[in-house]
Amino acid sequence: MSEHFDRGSLAIIVVTFVLFAAALLAKGLTRDLFLETGVFLVSVKLIVMAYKNSATSKEVMEELRAIREMLEEKKG
Repeated sequence: MSEHFDRGSLAIIVVTFVLFAAALLAKGLTRDLFLETGVFLVSVKLIVMAYKNSATSKEVMEELRAIREMLEEKKG
């Protein structure tokens, strides 16, 4: 997990969860919970998108490295 998330991202994840839990305790199970849940789910979606972006970027870089090695072998 640490290869895809930096310290800033992990801090945002923790703060988002803590604020959601605090809002849940402060507001209770009222209709405002839907708003808090929506905000939490948007944050989770952004975190998942960042993870997928990082994983895809890593795959692309590995493929580019392999192509570069093949080209260097062909030249040399």
